[in-house]
Amino acid sequence: MTKFPKHFSKFLEDYPDLGQAYMSISDAVSAAGPLDRKTSCLVKLGMAVGSAQEGATHSQVRKALEAGATPDELRHAVLLAVTTLGFPSMMRGLAWVEDVLAK
Repeated sequence: MTKFPKHFSKFLEDYPDLGQAYMSISDAVSAAGPLDRKTSCLVKLGMAVGSAQEGATHSQVRKALEAGATPDELRHAVLLAVTTLGFPSMMRGLAWVEDVLAK
């Protein structure tokens, strides 16, 4: 089971009904299609990098590792962004991946 960051844990504590609704939506979306958990995490990693969200990128790296992704798969998912987002955005995303891998 994922250990939630303190801010999200506090949100769940302060707003349990909203937290449960959010978790239910997440579960329903995950079950709605054929992608396995690892693939879903890699897709969401790409979205996090593409939207320049550092916290979301860190979160998706942790989730992808838990789902069985290798560091090389994480790096490759981010490298694919170079032709879509550009070199600086890809490098920023790669740095955020490395932040988590270094821990």
